[in-house]
Amino acid sequence: MDKNGKLNFTMLCDFYELTMGNGYLAAGMEDRITYFDLFFRSVPDGGGFAIAAGLDQVIDYIRDLHFDPEDIAYLRGKNCFSEAFLDYLANFRFTGDIWAVPEGTPVFPREPLIVVRAPAIQAQLLETYMLCVVNHQSLIATKANRIVRSAKGRTVLEFGSRRAQSSSAAIVGARAAYIGGCAGTACAISDQLYGVPAGGTMAHAWVQMFDTELDAFRAYCRTYPDKSTLLVDTYDTLHSGVPNAIRAFDEILKPLGIKKCGIRLDSGDLAYLSKQARKMLDAAGWTECTITCSNALDEYLIRDLLDQGACIDCFGVGERLITAESDPVFGCVYKLAAVEDEKGHITPKIKISENTAKITNPHFKKLWRFYARDTGKAIADYMSLHDEQVDDSADLEIFDPDDTWKRKTVYDFKARELLVPIFQHGELVYEQPTLEEVKAYCAQQVDTLWPEVQRFENPHGYYVDLSQRLWDIKNDLLRR
Repeated sequence: MDKNGKLNFTMLCDFYELTMGNGYLAAGMEDRITYFDLFFRSVPDGGGFAIAAGLDQVIDYIRDLHFDPEDIAYLRGKNCFSEAFLDYLANFRFTGDIWAVPEGTPVFPREPLIVVRAPAIQAQLLETYMLCVVNHQSLIATKANRIVRSAKGRTVLEFGSRRAQSSSAAIVGARAAYIGGCAGTACAISDQLYGVPAGGTMAHAWVQMFDTELDAFRAYCRTYPDKSTLLVDTYDTLHSGVPNAIRAFDEILKPLGIKKCGIRLDSGDLAYLSKQARKMLDAAGWTECTITCSNALDEYLIRDLLDQGACIDCFGVGERLITAESDPVFGCVYKLAAVEDEKGHITPKIKISENTAKITNPHFKKLWRFYARDTGKAIADYMSLHDEQVDDSADLEIFDPDDTWKRKTVYDFKARELLVPIFQHGELVYEQPTLEEVKAYCAQQVDTLWPEVQRFENPHGYYVDLSQRLWDIKNDLLRR
């Protein structure tokens, strides 16, 4: 914690990152340039793609990366680190290079979301915090995007703070949900810190505080005439809640000429209740009154409600979004891909496993996305060596690395590099977009994916290919 009370996250690392750093220094390897890839192995919920998020927090972390005197004193007390290493940490700053896919980009398994080129100790120390942030925010952004797509254009709000696993998970979770497509949050501090639009109406306690439900609704309409959304299920939704809401609207809002208002349902058969409430509101002339529903919703329940003809304009989604309850582990890993000697020669490195999903893609790489020129749709992603270029004026044969017999010729396409420079020689070179720009970019990029890739169940497999040179290097390492 610094003098301003700001928490220093440098020590949010696995202890082995420190013991290895001490060992690298003892072995004279502290200046050895390494290349690490941060990537994930499978899409949550069996989906066709994920949404990258968390880069903004990674940038803030790296810019403030330092060891406080209290950190050095703590490490000295562990009696396992040399004074030379402690001196190294006391003067620590990040001097390496980082590339990353922009936040909001749809991404696929085993392709690098972040590439770090840095001296060994520096690169190793980034592992835990980067994984923590990118795993969490990518998970929530991905889940939010699924939920938003299930709502078919209706508003989705993030309501999950009280169910989040921690205060920070609630705060940045709302940010990630906004990137994924949610229109706002119930979390006020996320609005204050990040600009995620916060809003809210009332709890059942408001209704219970008054002598009658009608008195509660009248008081709320008087206080917030332009933002009157009334919770109608405290007692009896159809026999008292909706009729009392209509009466309050008639008495308070109608004389003011206000036609826009809302009700919220938080329990019961939401399909049936919303349809009945819609009929009652329309019959009373409140055709512009919106209906918001909440209560342990997710993409499947929302899809079922709409299939049943539910008259719902807005969904408030809480615990199953903010915890990604159905598949709560994103699974990013951070693996060494190459080392570089004093002369600039890069030696690829690979991790081999009997579990083929854990075999890594070696070397310093570029990541490309191919878009069809006629439709603008994404055709495939393509990993190449760092010094390779893609000629998108010619046809290109690609294959699925998991099924080498599946080959495909890509033609009339436009190639785009996905990994963009973030840090060079320790200095930030990336112009960080606003959160609104990230959200809009995410929506635009998801729209480039074919509907078959966006399916919730059994999505079409998207091609993520290796260049022939990279494929040959990987197979040579495997044979050796």
